[in-house]
Amino acid sequence: MPSKPAGTLYRGREGMWSWVAHRITGVGIFFFLLVHVLDTALVRVSPHAYNEVIGTYKNPVVGLLEVGLVAAILFHAFNGIRLILVDFWAKGPRYQRQLMIGVLVLWVVLFVPFVIRHLSHVFGG
Repeated sequence: MPSKPAGTLYRGREGMWSWVAHRITGVGIFFFLLVHVLDTALVRVSPHAYNEVIGTYKNPVVGLLEVGLVAAILFHAFNGIRLILVDFWAKGPRYQRQLMIGVLVLWVVLFVPFVIRHLSHVFGG
């Protein structure tokens, strides 16, 4: 009879899904930063072009994308702290589920007020 494979503690649960979400949010944040650096570099080339580009960002679609950006940054930051605890705290792997719940609670507590305030500015004027 084959035995269980040795090694990982993840087993496809919250650890695996947080790993996937961490990579996706990291890539999204990277691409945002790339665009941000490029559009900010325009100010040295042509302040007028820079102002035009920034002007195109003042619409509800970009306002909604900003909500996604903040969601990604908050999750990525808190999950990064969770990963540090799992990797460097001896009891971290045992408390992985509780740490993930903590990440999600912190994310909701900070994200929901931001969304309410931000969308009131985006759609309320």
